[in-house]
Amino acid sequence: MLFTELPLTDSLLEGLDAMNFKETTPIQEQAIPILLKKKDVIACAQTGTGKTAAFLLPLLNNLQTDDHDQNKVNAIIMAPTRELAQQIDQMMEGFSYYTPFSSVAVYGGNDGEAWDVQKKGLLNGADVVISTPGRLLSHINLYNIDFSGVKYFILDEADRMLDMGFYDDIMKIVKLLPKDRQTVMFSATMPPKIQQMAKTILRNPEEITISVAKPPESIIQSSYICYESQKMEILKLLFKNKKPHKVILFSGKKQKVKEIAKTLQKMDLSVGEMHSDLDQSQREHVMREFKNERIDILVATDIVSRGIDIDDITLVINFDVPYDVEDYVHRIGRTARAGDSGMAITFVSPEDQHLFEKIEQFLQKKIYRIPVPSELGETPEYNPEEFRKQKGTKRNSSKRRSSTKPGGNDKREKVEKSARSGNKQRKGYKNRTIKGSKEESVNNVTKENENLKNDLSNKENSNNNQNRKRNNRNNRKRKPVQENTQQNFNPAQGKVKSNKQDSNDTTPAKSTNKRLVKKKDLNRSDISAAETGNKGVSAEVKSGKGKDTGSRKMKAVAKKQDSAKVKNESVKQQEKTAKKKWWSWWPFGSK
Repeated sequence: MLFTELPLTDSLLEGLDAMNFKETTPIQEQAIPILLKKKDVIACAQTGTGKTAAFLLPLLNNLQTDDHDQNKVNAIIMAPTRELAQQIDQMMEGFSYYTPFSSVAVYGGNDGEAWDVQKKGLLNGADVVISTPGRLLSHINLYNIDFSGVKYFILDEADRMLDMGFYDDIMKIVKLLPKDRQTVMFSATMPPKIQQMAKTILRNPEEITISVAKPPESIIQSSYICYESQKMEILKLLFKNKKPHKVILFSGKKQKVKEIAKTLQKMDLSVGEMHSDLDQSQREHVMREFKNERIDILVATDIVSRGIDIDDITLVINFDVPYDVEDYVHRIGRTARAGDSGMAITFVSPEDQHLFEKIEQFLQKKIYRIPVPSELGETPEYNPEEFRKQKGTKRNSSKRRSSTKPGGNDKREKVEKSARSGNKQRKGYKNRTIKGSKEESVNNVTKENENLKNDLSNKENSNNNQNRKRNNRNNRKRKPVQENTQQNFNPAQGKVKSNKQDSNDTTPAKSTNKRLVKKKDLNRSDISAAETGNKGVSAEVKSGKGKDTGSRKMKAVAKKQDSAKVKNESVKQQEKTAKKKWWSWWPFGSK
């Protein structure tokens, strides 16, 4: 369907023509006619389907055709992130270029000047306010906004806002709005929380579901089955001799985003990072540089995966597997937009194989496995069931599983009831046994006193015995020591000679000389034995013995080397064919 076929005002059609909007998307074709009738709508549509124009165009058309207070806020659009609020505001400026309506984007993370601009826009009564929940509440608390003229309330990416914990903030804002209004909810998924909130804030809504959950076929999806330690090396090889152009790399952790950005910057690549640690001015600068092609690679968390409209994205890399299938669709949906082709690569570690299996089941096809280069070592096998069992055992060890057998939970309840009754009986038993326990404690005290007395007497006896032993030792030391010498009587001199060696004599004793001689003889015998052994070995070599065994060993080694060469050649051929398949659809040129 063409936009000219819709009942839109001429000024809106002029703006659409200036922005080169010709044909409607499925969500626009279904939602715009219903919203023009001012009915409440809950729509399930993925990002990149044109849902922003689906609610902005009928909003501007109704503001232009109906009476409204020009000095008050007439419409509020809620968005989960600053980036999405900015994008909606930019689309608003384009569509309303030929209309007299004004808008203001209200979000946090900026300086005082931006706060003043937002405050002036709210106090002066901007027609449309595009805001995040938290910043709008802060302005409400300061009485900077009047809700009495609000006729339209739109929630974009409602499921995302609930995931980020904005449910209470949204309900506080809804209570302040007039009851006579049109409420619109757009969501990529429809979990029970969204359905419950829709029942509370919508009145007889029209439901619109666009079944475009699967990514377009123009996206070439592929994967690497690798270990966590191999991911960074694969990245280096991907961009080693290639010049990237408009690449988005997603990671679920901001610390990992910082590490990846530093690694790629060391390779002299123009890299920007996007995560929650950046303030609003830094985020805007990074997005501006990326859109203007001054940055080739954008490393980001899932903050960019939803609602950010950037054209000509050639490659999306998932450094880790998203937890939800919807997040995977949102991530790779950044490429191949508006009918263009693109490519998506996912790094799958063993811990994420069960998540990747869910994605393949959802897509109903097997995603191509790119072979990991052999120089990076061995890769894990793709076996999601094994890793799922390992995770299941860990969960069972930490948490109590509910019984899956029939009547299992009833049995557990009976056991718990009996335990409670047993506790009551134990309380009565304790009261009965207090008296007996007191008497037993008195008897125990008397027994302990008797034992202490016996221990003291035993210690005294042992001390006396030790003192006696010490006295005996001292008496032995005081006795004169007799020299054990052989005495010879010389009748000529009438003196006794001892066989003890004179202290002035420096000549060694004969016994020690004998021992030294024996050691020298032993050393000489060992040396002679070794010499005779070497002579025997050399004689065998000269005689030609052992030649047959050596030649056989050499032949065996040569055979092994030949077989290894053949294997290496076959592996190289396989790698070449794999590289041809891979590099044939690589979108970048060489550096």
